Amino acid sequence: MALFKILGTQQQKNLLDALQPPMVQTFLNQLSSDDRVRLFDRLPERRVKSLLGVLTPDNRAETLHLQAYVPETAGRIMTTEFVTLIEDMTQEKALAKVTEEATRKENIYILFIIDEKLKLTGFITLHRLLMMAPTAVINEHMSRQPISVKTSEDQEKVAQKVKELDLLALAVVDDTNKLVGIVTFDDAMEILEEEATEDILNQAGLSDLKDTEEDRSKLLINGKLNKILAVRLPFLLATLLLSMLSGLVIENFEQTLESIAMVAIFIPLIMGMGGNIGTQSSTVFTRGLVLGHIEIENFLEHFFKELRVGLTIGALMGIMAGLMATIWLGFPMLGLAVGLALFATMTVASLLGFLVPFILIKLKIDQAAGSAPIITTIKDLVALLIYFTCISLFLGHLIS
Repeated sequence: MALFKILGTQQQKNLLDALQPPMVQTFLNQLSSDDRVRLFDRLPERRVKSLLGVLTPDNRAETLHLQAYVPETAGRIMTTEFVTLIEDMTQEKALAKVTEEATRKENIYILFIIDEKLKLTGFITLHRLLMMAPTAVINEHMSRQPISVKTSEDQEKVAQKVKELDLLALAVVDDTNKLVGIVTFDDAMEILEEEATEDILNQAGLSDLKDTEEDRSKLLINGKLNKILAVRLPFLLATLLLSMLSGLVIENFEQTLESIAMVAIFIPLIMGMGGNIGTQSSTVFTRGLVLGHIEIENFLEHFFKELRVGLTIGALMGIMAGLMATIWLGFPMLGLAVGLALFATMTVASLLGFLVPFILIKLKIDQAAGSAPIITTIKDLVALLIYFTCISLFLGHLIS
């Protein structure tokens, strides 16, 4: 269960899809109520309806109860799986109740005290309860200043309170001060991590990346035609124009291809390897930005580091490709041209992987939709120019 919580949304979905129905039923019913609600919030509505059907009546009722609260509030993230004690209980009876319910509850280290109307009156730690005499009464040892939040409280404020006060659990009450749930420390830390990621995305202009895959899929598959075209066409039109330039480059070097036919053999290699490192670089940049490892303000520092990486990888790949081309065709000058062209192309493509997303972010354009086609097209154009330039330099005397 702990491993499942740290998986991404798509990974959680894949796991559910991979499990047989009986295992899915067992798995979902073993999840704590808050974790189950959080999972369902990330799944398509149709899938949630089908999964609700495999829950036990009690778990289904509890899940629907929590889903009734407003999203991103204390009520939505709280768990109802906790132990409550009554003020006039003796230590012996209280400990027996804790022991009986421990395996079914998410937190037993902080025990909340309620009165006959279920209103929150205090709390006691498990440690303190264990230190009491068996005949001692709870109300003589409990703390009467419990910290609590309303069900409507914003989840980020709730999580911050848990962190600042270093609480193992925070009580959640309704408008009448009735205890309805608790927010545990680990759930609060998860909320803070999600909120921090969301803030980073918004500051960087990457808010679209925080949308779930279901939301994006719904837009592109079930959305209106004009909205689908508005997302997909602009970058494709731009890359169409750039691709025409690539055609002009090849046309300009048509005589080279006719004179030295073997030159064409390495065009896919040069363009493909440039695309590979460009994709790697773009992924590293986007992931680093999302996780907070890359700061836009320090872009140049990260850019020059990527330059060193691109130069190193480009040099290694260029040497290997040049040697293999020479051995394969027995043509050292062609091998030199291939190696140098691959070195330059991979270096430039690596930098494009950082530079293009950065520029799109600065222009407040969705880089997730635009980076890949733009990087690929510019890289192809540059790769062709570099390759044919190297061929002209080293093999120009063979071109009739």
